[in-house]
Amino acid sequence: MRPLASPIQPYAWGSRTALAELQGRSAPSAGPEAELWVGAHPSAPARLPDGRGLDEAIAADPRPTLGPALDRFGPRLPYLLKVLAAEQPLSLQAHPDLPTAQAAFAAGHPSYVDANHKPELLVAVTEFDALCGFQPASEGASRLAGLQVAKLDQVVRTLAAGDLRSAVEQVLTWPEPDRAGLVADVVAAAGEHPEYAVARRLAAYYPGDVGVVVALLLNFVTLQPGEGIWMPAGNLHAYLRGTGVEIMAASDNVLRGGLTPKPVDVPELLRVLVFEPLPDPVLRPVRLAEGAGWSVDTWPVPIEDFALRRVTLAGEAVRLDPVGPRTLLCLRGEVVAADREGSVDLKPGYAAFGNADAGQLELTGVGEVFLAEISQ
Repeated sequence: MRPLASPIQPYAWGSRTALAELQGRSAPSAGPEAELWVGAHPSAPARLPDGRGLDEAIAADPRPTLGPALDRFGPRLPYLLKVLAAEQPLSLQAHPDLPTAQAAFAAGHPSYVDANHKPELLVAVTEFDALCGFQPASEGASRLAGLQVAKLDQVVRTLAAGDLRSAVEQVLTWPEPDRAGLVADVVAAAGEHPEYAVARRLAAYYPGDVGVVVALLLNFVTLQPGEGIWMPAGNLHAYLRGTGVEIMAASDNVLRGGLTPKPVDVPELLRVLVFEPLPDPVLRPVRLAEGAGWSVDTWPVPIEDFALRRVTLAGEAVRLDPVGPRTLLCLRGEVVAADREGSVDLKPGYAAFGNADAGQLELTGVGEVFLAEISQ
């Protein structure tokens, strides 16, 4: 294993305390710290002790680094591991599937920064609020009808007819001069009713943004630590607040529809969205193995690009056989990670990387680490 220096993205919605406290630095930080990137994406690669970006190291010697993953995914690390720390809501967004991303990037579409898809799994470290996937159209109709906002009558009728796509398009393409009035009416009608709390919450950050209305058509979940959510390509979502470990296909393609000061691309978002209800989006950890004071859990998801395991240690050594190139991220305690390449002492908020040919991985210490690898 080799230690990594992982960059932090200073997006405006980030926390000034979560990542600093995780890494044992003074808090609050000077500015928002939103995401710790542990990977080889060229826009923000982690760095090895020799100063090279992980992307450079992989490109220079891909076969031993990636192993059989080289033949499956090409000369790149197929996943990106992050710690996400949200103090404020993220944008209303979705990610493209692989054929769409490849075609759009090749055509020079301005909303695409690479040619990869970006399905993602997030596991809560703290209590974590999120909007994820559509509710059934009938439930959305009932919820909006309950507001008794006359401006939404046509949207309610469209939802009641089962046409979720047209209803979402009607809201996201609402005439610009009338948006502030619509959102103000929705917030006023919501009052203190708990069913509409998310609309009040989002409007406080983004008054006049019609994403506030679309949010009422999505599943609202509060994850407890250890619970996860799986976001396949094309599922509309917005993370609202909390800290989580996130793993995704190695892409930075984000199509936004609202709740953000960043550029939005509603036509392209509508093109990639999956307008089907997402049943119970919450994933519970599955225990793979355990012993005296140690355990290994995972969150099974239907994707080839990555798998995520959580290892909890209480002093006894745990030996694992990772699939392909492995990345370790420590969340708690102090853990020593060793393979053929050497050993690394890991503390919270710090990470290490091992080649695919580095053999068995041995973990010792007391703490908790997340292991990213290739799906079998």
